[in-house]
Amino acid sequence: MEAGEYALMDAAEARMWWYRALHARLAAALGGVSGRVLDAGCGTGGLLAVLRGRKGLQLVGVEFAQPAARRAREKSAAPVAGGSVNALPFADAAFDAVVAADVLCHAGVDPPIALAEFARVLRPGGRLVVNMPAYAWLASAHDRRVHNARRQNARELRAMLAAAGFVQIRANYWNFLLLPLMITQRKLLAHEKSDVAVFPPWLDAILHAATVLERALPFRLPAGGSVLAEATRP
Repeated sequence: MEAGEYALMDAAEARMWWYRALHARLAAALGGVSGRVLDAGCGTGGLLAVLRGRKGLQLVGVEFAQPAARRAREKSAAPVAGGSVNALPFADAAFDAVVAADVLCHAGVDPPIALAEFARVLRPGGRLVVNMPAYAWLASAHDRRVHNARRQNARELRAMLAAAGFVQIRANYWNFLLLPLMITQRKLLAHEKSDVAVFPPWLDAILHAATVLERALPFRLPAGGSVLAEATRP
């Protein structure tokens, strides 16, 4: 990912509606988990900071970009190792859960190898939580800036996790209500700026409220800008 994107992420992830919505969903996906949790590709540490006060969790991060890893340590007070998700610097069965938020999409990541590494460091019965940007046709200038090489629908993500040997796979879309705005911004306006930014408070509140409303809906969403999956290491 370009260095400027890490700076934008660091400045925005505690306040921007999208990061707050993502972190809320990731935290919910870790419900019932206790023990050691790895944030694989933790960036500048936003999720680690959100989870810091959660009882029963021992948080660890790994990040390839050293400036981002340093910032993640400062922000979260969690240990963050330097390294690649393609070759995790941890022992077998070292974690009770692994989170990979918008990581398997990166050009520098080999998904089958990274998933094999996630399975290796997870204990049997451990939980994997993966978030991916949805739909290849939604690729835009933002994807180029963050070096995204792939976007997947829910079926493709389920198949990838199953091929890696994971079981009890659930993959669901989110950010459905704002998908028309996302399509307009990315495909019709086709701007070249990053999608990461601090929005005016009133606009951020409206956008975040849409994601909160989605989480309360009693049915599975038919589409969305992202897809989040939970799976179990057998």
